[in-house]
Amino acid sequence: MSTTAELLKGAAELFPDEVVTQAHVRHLDLPFGAGRFALITLDNGLDHTKPTTFGPQSLANLNAAIDQVEQEALAGSVVGAGITGKPFIFAVGADLKGVELLKAHDEALAIGKGGHDVFKRLSALAVPTFAYYNGAAMGGGVEVGLHCTYRTVSKAIPAFSLPEVFLGLVPGWGGCALLPNLIGAERAVSVIIENSLNQNRQLKGKQVFELGIADALFEGADFLEQSLLWTARVLTGETEVVRAEVERGEAWDAAVAKGRVIADSKVHGAAPAAYRALDIIAAAKDGDLQAGFDAEDRALADLIMGGELRSGIYAFNLVQKRAKRPAGAPDKNLARPVTKVGVVGAGLMASQLALLFLRRLEVPVVLTDIDQERVDKGVDYVRAEIQKLLGKGRINQDKANRLSALVTGVLDKAEGFADADFIIEAVFEEMSVKQKVFAEVEAVAPAHAVLATNTSSLSVSEMASKLRNPERVVGFHFFNPVAILPLLEIVRGEQTDDASLATAFGVARKLKKTAVLTKDAPAFVVNRILTRFMGEIQNVIDEGTPVATAEKAIEPLGLPMSPLVLLELVGPAIGLHVSETLNRAFPERFTVSPNLAAVVKAGKRGFYVYNAENGFKPELDPEVAALLVQGDVVLTEEQVRMRVLDAVAQEIGLMLEEGVVAEAQDIDLCLITGAGWPFHLGGVTPYLDREGVSERVNGKRFLAPGVASVPA
Repeated sequence: MSTTAELLKGAAELFPDEVVTQAHVRHLDLPFGAGRFALITLDNGLDHTKPTTFGPQSLANLNAAIDQVEQEALAGSVVGAGITGKPFIFAVGADLKGVELLKAHDEALAIGKGGHDVFKRLSALAVPTFAYYNGAAMGGGVEVGLHCTYRTVSKAIPAFSLPEVFLGLVPGWGGCALLPNLIGAERAVSVIIENSLNQNRQLKGKQVFELGIADALFEGADFLEQSLLWTARVLTGETEVVRAEVERGEAWDAAVAKGRVIADSKVHGAAPAAYRALDIIAAAKDGDLQAGFDAEDRALADLIMGGELRSGIYAFNLVQKRAKRPAGAPDKNLARPVTKVGVVGAGLMASQLALLFLRRLEVPVVLTDIDQERVDKGVDYVRAEIQKLLGKGRINQDKANRLSALVTGVLDKAEGFADADFIIEAVFEEMSVKQKVFAEVEAVAPAHAVLATNTSSLSVSEMASKLRNPERVVGFHFFNPVAILPLLEIVRGEQTDDASLATAFGVARKLKKTAVLTKDAPAFVVNRILTRFMGEIQNVIDEGTPVATAEKAIEPLGLPMSPLVLLELVGPAIGLHVSETLNRAFPERFTVSPNLAAVVKAGKRGFYVYNAENGFKPELDPEVAALLVQGDVVLTEEQVRMRVLDAVAQEIGLMLEEGVVAEAQDIDLCLITGAGWPFHLGGVTPYLDREGVSERVNGKRFLAPGVASVPA
């Protein structure tokens, strides 16, 4: 039987590039005569921008620190032990770079067991133990504290979570077993399942305390000092820690059942992590912690060796790393400063853009439109949104006044745009209209101003073709809702120069958007893939497959919403317009559904109606059902799914051949950040590779083995 030290030594050899966390032990005399105390500080020697993690060598270092404290506790030379982190960071869990390298089930099992063996020693010490959550704590960082007798938390903590399910894992170092036994199953399910599946929602320090995870809450400025004073009072008996009793009856079972409903609504059974976590929580009801730890080890090893986690890590790396260094972006030193922004149009989209530029750039923003009423309405919308931010406490009165003063509206483009550095149009999606607008803007804008278009499918090159300076036109395609979806497709026209493109990327960075460079190809990335995807769904419906069968066929992908609910969100008229654009470009692959055209012509907002009697679940609108003209070819769910996935794989293969984006990774980054494509799938290409669709359709995988999959 391997010792913990041997397990960790073997794991460390697999991961030579680990950023190692040290576990420094120092001693101090507690106030009020409470006695001598051992404090372990986790620190990787880097500043807060490089958070502390637990790789195998880091766990070995903590194990050695606990060896020392254990001897001191047995000798009676310390009355208690605590653990805390470097400034702003407690610890953010396992080092995922090491997890990616694991190739065998027994290696994965060693990581789970190694973490448990080290952490549970904290609860086995002969003296009480204390965790002081002084900064960001995630995953294993949260779990190491759960093994302690008591916990304090800083009010200043910006992020505290168990994000494992979001990535395709379970909290595997005690979280699934310990947390429900500390705060009850309902609250634990909320933290482990619900928050994770809601885009990895984070808790603040106050919420950590209110949930009962921490026993005391202190200000950030003197957090450790106050925590040690509190520790002294606990050890002398002056302060008694009372925790609510955990309900172990029906409430526990109901919480687990609720967790399954949440998981079903988010991943539709398509990802195993949430269900494995719920199984462990369900089994933890009897309080047998060791059985829970063993179950965590097994789940962790199984999931580490599965495709979902590898896809989750791949997606995490895309949004955390690739998004910060966009492929193909020009040298950022070429970017020109933007001190004023012009927005052509004052409708809802234009007003949302104006608000975003105003909030992020904090420079003058001027809107124009065809009449004063529209201009006033746009400016009023922006100012009303600023007042809402003030009302919610997101900004103070001074900032609200300043932002409100920075947004103006004029009818005369010459007056509004003469000194603007960046001008974006958000007018009707019609080439002739956009060309006319750009001609008017070019006549009055400074020579250096970038002219950006928010088109979703039209050619940027054609839009710029009649201008004197087409080199300064870029595509700047946002996704709705503008404030929420991170993606910004930056489109390089045939004549766009590097300085204009660099300026566009610089603006995107300040807007805090995920910018992806795309070639000027019909509908760019997201709309092209989604239109092919939706087009195939509409094709099978037109041919005769029932709507319900076509929709249900896609459920195993775990998408955030069904295709026809998505169509409702986008708007059938916009969906029809984009399909017509792509049909003109690629008639052999993109169809225009006569049924969709009939739905649009009838003025319907979608295929479904919602009413209270059926709990507002989507039901086929009888008026839409009456409009549908279908053939007699009825496919099974499996046949529908195969056709849709084959179409998507073919389209992505063609897009990569055309050089629409640099690599398959950019396709996935676009779908995750612009279309809410499941994080646990890694976007779409890892899923197509895993299901064998890529090779069946294109004769090769999109990604090399080991990228978003277990290394060979």
